[in-house]
Amino acid sequence: ARPATLPPLDPARLRPCQAEAIAGVEASLAQGRPRALVSMATGAGKTYTACALTHRLLSPPVRMGKVLFLVDRANLGTQAKREFDAFTPGGAGLLFREEFTVQHLQGSTIDPSASVVISTVQRLYSVLRGQPFDDADDERGGFERAADDAERPVTYNPAIPPETFDLIIVDECHRSIYGNWRQVLEYFDAFLVGLTATPGNHTLGFFQRNVVSQYPFERSVADGVNVDFEVWRVRTEVGERGGTIPAGFAVPHRDKETRRRRLAALEEDRPYTPGELNRTVENPNQIRTVLQAYRDALPTQLFPGRTEVPKTLIFCQSDPHAETVTE
Repeated sequence: ARPATLPPLDPARLRPCQAEAIAGVEASLAQGRPRALVSMATGAGKTYTACALTHRLLSPPVRMGKVLFLVDRANLGTQAKREFDAFTPGGAGLLFREEFTVQHLQGSTIDPSASVVISTVQRLYSVLRGQPFDDADDERGGFERAADDAERPVTYNPAIPPETFDLIIVDECHRSIYGNWRQVLEYFDAFLVGLTATPGNHTLGFFQRNVVSQYPFERSVADGVNVDFEVWRVRTEVGERGGTIPAGFAVPHRDKETRRRRLAALEEDRPYTPGELNRTVENPNQIRTVLQAYRDALPTQLFPGRTEVPKTLIFCQSDPHAETVTE
């Protein structure tokens, strides 16, 4: 269907950046371009945009058959399922789930009646391969696997043919979909739409540099969608100068695949630089010191007069680093 045949976008229900993204994707689809990329600042409402776009494409006059919404972790799938279910497109006032079946894939079977299937890429891979799947792997982050992991080959599965999906929306499309998991996406004969706040060169290349919408952080601040930030830096001794782990110290090693830890004593001193901290070397006391400094500064320097901890996003160097921060 051409974009002109679709009903007009409702400016009262969409932010301008969301309407621009939807219009850009629809124009790209009308041109028959197989891949499109939406670059939208974090906090601007990417999932809501995906809900609105999906509803339009499932409804007349387009009537797509089935849409796949790929996420990185199961908890993000749960959030997406909740947002799809609660989405109200307007008009008749029906909820999305009252018009279309939304499946959060948690087993090994795709519901044939589902119009939207939400899944992690790692679970979808196991379903295609007909292999058992450990639910714990859904929280390990399929898009963020190490670059040296083996490629995931996919062969034809008659139960899930390539034409199963008409559209695949990849939420926060990061580096591993271009290598390790690429065959999972390219197995399906479907249009691909990527949603990301941080498009890198690999992302642009994979989506054939077809950026249909750009909404940078600076514009989101100017529009009042996001608030600007200030840098409040916490300096620690090892963070500035590095340190040394003495010989004989029992150091935990975390297996990349199983996440299990084992202790091994160092045979000699192990010096490390600030650049290695939280990448190849973790210092839990340093992490604890930074978090305590942040906690103590909240009611005094950062947000005077506020008693609650504001919503806080902590960027980590890796999954192991994130797990230590959580602990």
